[in-house]
Amino acid sequence: MTEEMSSMNFYLLQRVLARTKLLFAVCTSFCTATAQINRAPAYPLITHDPYFSVWSFSDKLNESTTRHWTGKEQPIVGLIKVDDRLFYFLGEPESPVKNILPTGEEKPYDCKYTEEDPGKGWMDEGYNDASWKTGKAPFGLGWDNDAATEWKTKSIWVRREFELNDVNIEKLVLQLRHDEDVEVYINGEQAYSCDNSCFTSDYRNYPVDDAIKSKLKSGKNILAMHCINNNGWSWLDAGLGKQKPVKNVSRAEQKKVMITATQTQYLFQAGAVQIELNFLSPLIASNLDLLSRPVSYVNFKVNTTDNSSHDVQVYFGVSSALSVNKLSEKITTDLYESGKLSVLKAGTKDQPVLETKGDDVRINWGYVYAAVPKDASVTQTINTFESSLETFISSGTDNDISIYPGGQLMLNTFFDFGKINATAKEKYVMVAYDDIYSIRFFGQDCKAWWKKNYASMDNLLAKSMNEYATIKTKCDAFDKQLYADALKAGGSEYAQLCALAYRQSLAAHKLIRGPKGELLFPQKENFSNGSIWTVDVTYPSAPLSLVYNPALLKGMTEPLFYYSESGKWTKPFPAHDLGTYPLASGQTYGEDMPVEEAGNMIILTAAICKAENKGDFARKHWKTLGQWVEFLVKDGFDPANQLCTDDFAGHLARNINLSMKAIVGIAAYARMAEMTGDQQAASKYRTIATGYAKKWMQMADDGDHYSLTFDKKGTWSQKYNLVWDKLLQLNLFPQSVYDKEIKYYLTKQNKYGLPLDSRKTYTKSDWIIWTATLAKNPADFQALIKPVYNYVMETPTRVPLCDWHETTDGTQVGFQARSVVGGYFIKMLEKKWSK
Repeated sequence: MTEEMSSMNFYLLQRVLARTKLLFAVCTSFCTATAQINRAPAYPLITHDPYFSVWSFSDKLNESTTRHWTGKEQPIVGLIKVDDRLFYFLGEPESPVKNILPTGEEKPYDCKYTEEDPGKGWMDEGYNDASWKTGKAPFGLGWDNDAATEWKTKSIWVRREFELNDVNIEKLVLQLRHDEDVEVYINGEQAYSCDNSCFTSDYRNYPVDDAIKSKLKSGKNILAMHCINNNGWSWLDAGLGKQKPVKNVSRAEQKKVMITATQTQYLFQAGAVQIELNFLSPLIASNLDLLSRPVSYVNFKVNTTDNSSHDVQVYFGVSSALSVNKLSEKITTDLYESGKLSVLKAGTKDQPVLETKGDDVRINWGYVYAAVPKDASVTQTINTFESSLETFISSGTDNDISIYPGGQLMLNTFFDFGKINATAKEKYVMVAYDDIYSIRFFGQDCKAWWKKNYASMDNLLAKSMNEYATIKTKCDAFDKQLYADALKAGGSEYAQLCALAYRQSLAAHKLIRGPKGELLFPQKENFSNGSIWTVDVTYPSAPLSLVYNPALLKGMTEPLFYYSESGKWTKPFPAHDLGTYPLASGQTYGEDMPVEEAGNMIILTAAICKAENKGDFARKHWKTLGQWVEFLVKDGFDPANQLCTDDFAGHLARNINLSMKAIVGIAAYARMAEMTGDQQAASKYRTIATGYAKKWMQMADDGDHYSLTFDKKGTWSQKYNLVWDKLLQLNLFPQSVYDKEIKYYLTKQNKYGLPLDSRKTYTKSDWIIWTATLAKNPADFQALIKPVYNYVMETPTRVPLCDWHETTDGTQVGFQARSVVGGYFIKMLEKKWSK
């Protein structure tokens, strides 16, 4: 062997060892002691409450703009410069869309419309629309209730004439909101279409093909639209914008992603540099201080992979869109120092605190923050994205903007890592939100729980900075333990579902300090009707809180007791809700759920008592519980035609699963009577429940299963309410009932799950997991869980986890980002309570 060859081999050995060391370091970060989930319908990034909730809706973090759970764009952008090469790894670096033709949201505009089929050619430039009506857009009914022209019919055709002076447009964008199916034309050429009952609840930007863009001309142009409203609310409005493409920026290669209970981690390759990105929202349910803090950490770890050194800078930008409901709202900003921190801050100028309510809305009061430890290598600025990007490319200086009349500003943090080699360097930024007041509870404005310990956001940020390392260690340990516990309870696929559901469920709530300093934990009924403290949302979400912190479930149920006990609600059963988030002033839902909510509240109270191993909570509300149980005794066994949580396919009378809830609720009341020392009541209601259970088995029997209703044989449904007979050890129903149902369910599964009942093929994933928990052996449990897991892995619908999906193709039917996925923890709860 020559000396040159020996030297070369030694050099190669060094490189192999270096790469081995690097791979070990990566595996140490990503390959924790237990596997976690690496694919999701959407990926949680910054998740704290219904308003402060930012997600990635794509498998690769840099293939789409980050969004609020509602789907509204809330851009967070990350770029890395390696020597003179620029890569993006977080979000898409898009310049803002500038209006050519404003939508009606900004200012209603005149146009022609008809609600009668106009025949062929209606979209063409030369079509004669003189007989059409003249009106203003937007057209619609419902939604925000601010349509300029009411639209009640099934179809509408709209023609909007506009003039252009300059057609030199690099990228044309259609700005569109529609409910439901729509087709849009520009000068007679189709620019966009969507059918199969599709709709958007807000304005979306759609790039227009260059071939269509070329049809624009100086002078008169026509934007034509046709929309079909198949059911429910309606909406139609559109405009046009232009956008400058971002050039000379490459996409970093995403190598890995991993989701744990409190963290989402990514690994990217940008040229010769590797960047590990970690989003941490420290939602540890047993630690109220951490759970209540609206502060997420975004950590950047960089190192080289080519055994050389490189100059590395990282840009991280948070859009002011996180603090507005509509981009047209005027923004104010601030850049300042607070102790050891450099802080950026943005919010609306008007600050309409607690004035916006509803489902598809974002917060437009309070302030979003981006804070970093002060360091010579860190610079912060506030500007438009275009200006900020130019600054990052040129390594120049940026001019701050303090007031902006609509649109988006970026809260920018520039990290100069200097020369980087194989030894990793780390830096982090905290993203936070101070909502000033969180909810209004029967006329009193209430603050977030964290404010009882911290005088200001600056105080909280300082504390969060000092505790970062400790919090990271706690979250790592918690994530590992949650997964291990779920694995023991239900297997690896079940454990992955729990890891994915954890943050989503908690972040659909807000931890509040009530009028008397008490803990309140309202949830928002996301992507439904926006209700606050909905009982039949609390019921399915309860297992997570029962596993980790029953005080949270008290914070979900106490306000419902107050509503009845204060005399504000006088019916003999609980209310459905307490209002529309964030305003809790009394039920706003238009229909009651008498048996449903009475059974829910009694069962939840019994579950709290079991978790605490004492009857104090029940004793506190005994009179109210007594009223509700009497209602169940009278009206619960054979329910009349009424609304319940399973009525997606229509109301049902004589609902067998609802009857089972009433029976279990009566027995749960008897159990609480035992715990509080009322043996007479315990004996009375236990006897009633036992008698009802025997009668139920006779009337519901349908051969090899139990039917959907008492009067309709040849039907079936999931009897998920039976799970509380098992968990509370009420022993109302013999094992044969469980076995018969599970055996039947296994014959009725589709590719993506067990349908809710025999009427439709769609399902609720939370109820499937409750139903699976009825199984007495792991094989049957996992057989029912497997299709749900496949749904999560394969659904084409890219939104935060949807709990109402189609079992045939895995598409979303409705709902997303809801707290009810906390119900996935029912199997863990069974395991915990069986010890």
